[in-house]
Amino acid sequence: MENVYIVIALGIGAIFLLWLLLYFVPVGLWFTAFVSGVRISLIQLVLMRWRKVPPGVIVKSMITATKAGLFLKRDDLEAHYLAGGRVQQVVNALISADKANMDLNFKTATAIDLAGRDVLEAVQMSVNPKVIDTKKVAAVAKDGIQLIAMARVTVRANIQQLVGGAGEETVLARVGEGIVSSIGSAESHKEVLENPDSISKVVLEKGLDSGTAFEILSIDIADIDIGKNIGAVLQMDQANADKNIAQAKAEERRAMAVALEQEMKAKAQEARANVIQAEAQIPMAIAEAFRSGNLGIMDYQRYRNIQADTKMRESIAEDPNHAGDNPED
Repeated sequence: MENVYIVIALGIGAIFLLWLLLYFVPVGLWFTAFVSGVRISLIQLVLMRWRKVPPGVIVKSMITATKAGLFLKRDDLEAHYLAGGRVQQVVNALISADKANMDLNFKTATAIDLAGRDVLEAVQMSVNPKVIDTKKVAAVAKDGIQLIAMARVTVRANIQQLVGGAGEETVLARVGEGIVSSIGSAESHKEVLENPDSISKVVLEKGLDSGTAFEILSIDIADIDIGKNIGAVLQMDQANADKNIAQAKAEERRAMAVALEQEMKAKAQEARANVIQAEAQIPMAIAEAFRSGNLGIMDYQRYRNIQADTKMRESIAEDPNHAGDNPED
């Protein structure tokens, strides 16, 4: 019974060793490459394992390139993989570019891939242009009417500018800026509505694709809507602002008038106080006149009669029901 367990253990160990040997010595992968016309030594496949490079990826890429009529070096593919690139994606892009008669070499393709761009998608976009819809752009013509436009931009990838070139966001921003500038320079919004293609012509003449990874083929105005009357709104806002300023100035003048009125009242009170103070000196002056002999009893009596007559006349003048024209009254 023990012999049976030993035999099973030896069998499992042999299978493991065989699997380990085939893993580090991929004979099957080497044979596949051989029958596919790719010349690569078995030792190199073993060394790829030690260099942390999957032999399957490199061999498959070389087979694909060879069948497509391209000659790629194994060292270049390994270097690109170790640099963090997508080997199979680059190979497919080179094949697509070769079939489309595009000038794309391995160095440029790997540079595009390492820059973070999808090189295969770029090749496909260069062959088949892409249509990008801009967001709605609001602009105001010279007559004060707001127009809301949306454009459809047809772009083609520029392979030579993919490394270091601006992306779609920059193209859309420039197109939006061109639309705003074109509408803003129009004398009337009716001109833009009658000839929307004038916007496209003006925008295309500005060379908005300069320094970008794309080449603008056409700009078509897909939709134009009429927005608010911005000129009228601004005039209303200005009128409201002027009204508020006028109200503020009127309130300022009213406050100054109230302050002046209060000042006049204070001066009147001060004048009354001076009068009262002066009147308070009269009895003392009369007494002094009596002591000095300048005023007699008859003079004083006449003075009192004049005061009584004055008070009577004042009371008659203040009574609205008193008929002052009637002698009997």
